[in-house]
Amino acid sequence: MKSRTMNMALALVAAAACFGAVITAQAANRDERGYVYDNRFNHNRYYPQPGYVVGALPRGYLSVPWEGSSYFFYGGTWYRPYGPRYVVVGPPRGIRIPMLPPDYTTVWIGGTAYYYADGTYYLWEPAQQGYVVTTAPRSAEAAATTTSPAGEQLFAYPKNGQSETQQSTDRYECHDWARGQTSYDPTKPLGGVDAGQTAGKRADYLRAQKACLEARGYSVR
Repeated sequence: MKSRTMNMALALVAAAACFGAVITAQAANRDERGYVYDNRFNHNRYYPQPGYVVGALPRGYLSVPWEGSSYFFYGGTWYRPYGPRYVVVGPPRGIRIPMLPPDYTTVWIGGTAYYYADGTYYLWEPAQQGYVVTTAPRSAEAAATTTSPAGEQLFAYPKNGQSETQQSTDRYECHDWARGQTSYDPTKPLGGVDAGQTAGKRADYLRAQKACLEARGYSVR
């Protein structure tokens, strides 16, 4: 009888320990605001989850009309009106934004560049001159060979208090300028150049983009 009681006690202690570990792990994936950590593709950013309600939109948000409805975009997160407040939602497929959020991650799947942020995938659509929300590629995590070709992404830190909207504008315009200067387009397989030119052209593109961003008041590395 004592042995059975002891075994039951040990089982309860083990269960409590496991439950505590789960709670600790969940807490570790949230910040003080309750935002959840997104580490898919080494994205490594915190975001509010769908259903999260705010009293006001973040300063610098982008208004995006869609089929008679109002959506708002900021920093990779989408919002819709919710009475007098706003609720975080998933964006509809096909909705377009002119610029990516500053902290997007490039995901290469089957030779196609997808842009990822906060659980959403975007594709560049030249005809619309913007980035369009698309469905998640099937088995994206298994199919993705790399989050970005080596050395593809620059990290720019605003030195002059630029808003997030201004950062997105500057990032896109510098990308567009560097692409025109070098004929290298990181949204295309191999940058849209011959395989033997890829490394050199990519380096030229990054130097051009870095120079453009630095001229606009960013510290770039």
